[in-house]
Amino acid sequence: MRYPQLQTACFQFPCIDNHAHPLLAEAHRDRFQFEGLISEAQGTALNDAIHTLACHRAAAQLAAVLRIQDPNWNSVTSARTRLPYADLCKLFMDRTVTGIQCLILDDGLGGVEDFAEGFAWHDQFTSSPTKRIVRVEIVAEAILKSISRQHADSDDASILKSFNAALHESLTNSANDENVVAFKSIACYRTGLNVSPSGSEDAILQCFQDVLKALEETGRIRLAHKALNDHIVRMALEVAGQHRKPVQFHCGLGDNDITLNLSSPSHLQAVIKAYHNTPFVLLHSSYPFTREAGYLSAVYLNVFLDFGEVFPFVSGEGQRSIIRQVLELCPTNKILWSTDGHWWPESFYLGTIQARQALYAVLSDVVASGELSEGAAVAVVQNALFHNSNKLYNLGLSPDLTIFKQK
Repeated sequence: MRYPQLQTACFQFPCIDNHAHPLLAEAHRDRFQFEGLISEAQGTALNDAIHTLACHRAAAQLAAVLRIQDPNWNSVTSARTRLPYADLCKLFMDRTVTGIQCLILDDGLGGVEDFAEGFAWHDQFTSSPTKRIVRVEIVAEAILKSISRQHADSDDASILKSFNAALHESLTNSANDENVVAFKSIACYRTGLNVSPSGSEDAILQCFQDVLKALEETGRIRLAHKALNDHIVRMALEVAGQHRKPVQFHCGLGDNDITLNLSSPSHLQAVIKAYHNTPFVLLHSSYPFTREAGYLSAVYLNVFLDFGEVFPFVSGEGQRSIIRQVLELCPTNKILWSTDGHWWPESFYLGTIQARQALYAVLSDVVASGELSEGAAVAVVQNALFHNSNKLYNLGLSPDLTIFKQK
């Protein structure tokens, strides 16, 4: 390769995965359709994922690790099924393979406690302890269920007051928990990212009453009520700001449950201004709204841009284009990397190797153009992979430069 120092930084510098999810437990290794590794599509639409460029590339890369001569999706699926689960996890998750030094996991996916491993279980794959991200809306739903049972004879306004107190206490306890380094909101999935910086008490109470009625009728709860959801996000932003904990927001790339035009991070501008002491992390490259995210990170001190999940969901050329868009405007001390790894160990491998390849391809071109020195490009990579997350999440880590020497 043309630039050996940049090559070393891209392919051998340890990394902090600032947003991922737990692996499935062995007993549930086949719980979800494996095509979910390469697409956010749901149901029968997921069957089309195998016809994407992203899938063909992923199949070839996984086949090389599995030592399959015929690199197609079916052969990869068959080969992984035959492997003992512990061997499969080690093959694709071991730190000497990925270079991941620390995982930061959102373990708030629905039902995750029943079919996925706990966050500390993942320490076997890293040299630094795994940390947690608390998913705000899921916490709020659990509290609301509990509060409604405890105060069944109270009026709705009193139940809302109790709910507010309990949620504030829970968020504060999480902020003080040494294992929790961030909060996350899925407002994008529920009511959109146009979160209002203020709200009417009457509107909040009306939504709260609607939620209680639905809970009474169905026994289930899913917070998708605009005024109440915005209220919950504001509470999280306030607590996070007081404790200097970042709040991650799902932006852009997701399944068909999001409203695409409300998934642009540009809709967050009002609350970014209002909660200027709270660090905002715009997840998943905000794809296809990457430039909007870069703009926000450039003009607001408290905004950071994660360039994850597009590995492996987007084609190689698409990934390189996304990184170029990130670098158009985003300060390089505010770029964070993640895999958005989930369920399958292969997701962590692909999320890592493809990101490293894309970084080298883009930055080597920038160096070749004379716009950046090789040394400066090395610093960009090391910051994006490790130092920026280490600082933002207050991890206090030093890069483990021995990771790739442990093979």
